[in-house]
Amino acid sequence: MKETADPGRILLPPALAAGDTIGLVAPAGAWNEDDFTKGVRILSDYGFSVKFPRNFLQNEAYLAGKDSYRTEIFHDAWRDPAIKAILSVRGGYGSLRILDSIDFDLIRACPKPFIGFSDVTALHSAIFEKTGLVTFHGPMLTTLAKSDKSSVASFFETLTRGACAPLKPGSVEILKQGIGFGRITGGNLTTSVHLLGTTYEVPWQDKIVFLEDIGEAPYRIDRMLTHLKMAGRFRNVKGLILGAFTGCGDTDLIWERVLELFGDDDFPIWAGFPAGHGTENMIIPMGIEAEMDPSQAQLTFSEPCFRRD
Repeated sequence: MKETADPGRILLPPALAAGDTIGLVAPAGAWNEDDFTKGVRILSDYGFSVKFPRNFLQNEAYLAGKDSYRTEIFHDAWRDPAIKAILSVRGGYGSLRILDSIDFDLIRACPKPFIGFSDVTALHSAIFEKTGLVTFHGPMLTTLAKSDKSSVASFFETLTRGACAPLKPGSVEILKQGIGFGRITGGNLTTSVHLLGTTYEVPWQDKIVFLEDIGEAPYRIDRMLTHLKMAGRFRNVKGLILGAFTGCGDTDLIWERVLELFGDDDFPIWAGFPAGHGTENMIIPMGIEAEMDPSQAQLTFSEPCFRRD
């Protein structure tokens, strides 16, 4: 299925309930077994069942298995009626490789909460662009135990209460004032750049764009942002939120370059939002209308994140 979703039609997943089953998928890189076990324990401690295949990890170089295997596991999770939400085990790299094999008709027919970040940005973008399904940028199985208490609480409360509470982190730095309103999109900066020119790229016009990254030197961040601007991707953007840039050197230098690039553009810019590759990784619904309120440095969501049956 290669058609693009009707941009006016947003598909909402149902919320989770106590005792529901969360299915695990491995769209990208291999993982550490200790982190895996800790993540499963956390899900179980919160009252959820966890479902994944036997011999789940099938190392294939830097991947969690062959492309065909990772795609099969991904499809099985959407197809299985017992699975009520789908959680990526890890990012790394590999999601991009399976996009052409994904059955988007299946996802559209079986909407469920889908959660992950980092390399999983490719899947968030592709799923929204092809189906209109709202997905969730947030902790993965192997990062749950490394996330702080507020991020873990946000993860479970968001998925079970059927609504997305406003996010008002105290650490946000407002680089450029203004009110931003639009559907939120984006995710990992590097992965977003690699979607340029593909049919899986979500247009950023009229959107609030969230970006984060890890292990990229400031000059590489500069190069990617400059590339995106020259490619016209920031034209008519309604807001820019910069999350964690973990291990990326001097973030003040990055923020300075961001203002050089976008200081004259007509949208607000926030930095240091607690989401991404750090211990703070608040869950963010991708595809939902949001508002950047500078008076409170608060991100609010103006429509439901889940289906009301």
